[in-house]
Amino acid sequence: MSTPVRENQPADAGGEPRVRVEYDAEVVTVSIDRPRRANALDASTVEELHAALDVADERRARGVVVNGSGRHFCAGFDMSQALEQSDGDLLRRFVRIEQLLRRLRRSRYLTIACVGGKAVGAGADIVASCTHRLVDPGTTLRFPGLGFGVVLGTRHLAAVVGTGTARTWLSESREIDAVTAHRHGLATEVLAREEQNREALRLVRSTTGIDTTALAAALDRTDPASAIEDASDMDALVASLTRPGLRDRLAAYLGTSSG
Repeated sequence: MSTPVRENQPADAGGEPRVRVEYDAEVVTVSIDRPRRANALDASTVEELHAALDVADERRARGVVVNGSGRHFCAGFDMSQALEQSDGDLLRRFVRIEQLLRRLRRSRYLTIACVGGKAVGAGADIVASCTHRLVDPGTTLRFPGLGFGVVLGTRHLAAVVGTGTARTWLSESREIDAVTAHRHGLATEVLAREEQNREALRLVRSTTGIDTTALAAALDRTDPASAIEDASDMDALVASLTRPGLRDRLAAYLGTSSG
């Protein structure tokens, strides 16, 4: 077996690398690496995740494994400086996240989320957007976006877990444990974190006898959400973001969640 090649994306202002990319043969492993921020998605992290998928595209990868460093998978949208940004900047940040989710959903290769700890908001949406979703027994997932008036990835979530379940999870910002996630199809398998990478590699290598064009066609035909639903998710997101008072809604949400 060849030695994996590792690339660190540029460090952020705190000297902490945001994303690590490792590739070996036809597998690209992408690790969100901001453990002190629970792997929250600031603007640079999202751009580096896009760059990691560019690597997968360029290498004609057969599979991409997405995980988070440290205790949690991903805390979602990084709110730390959100109230200092303009509505236009916030709009762009959320649109780039939705574009990232669309790339995962429309990829020509298997996408496998290896999830431990908490996956919140956009972090939970990343999980939902992957082909396979391996969830540690102690994992919880939550979709709190409606709490600050942002509609992100909703049609795709409904396509994965069903309309009624999605409506309940979104409207109640319910914390979803691993067993519940698996029962409703959000998790494809409940698996201890230390076993997830091995299973992810097995899933990718099980497709070795299928050429990449056929694999891409199969993934496209079996996608639970259509391209029309992807476009509808983007439309709904932009509509929710351009409604006046975005920063006021964020401030109210942050005040409530921190209280």
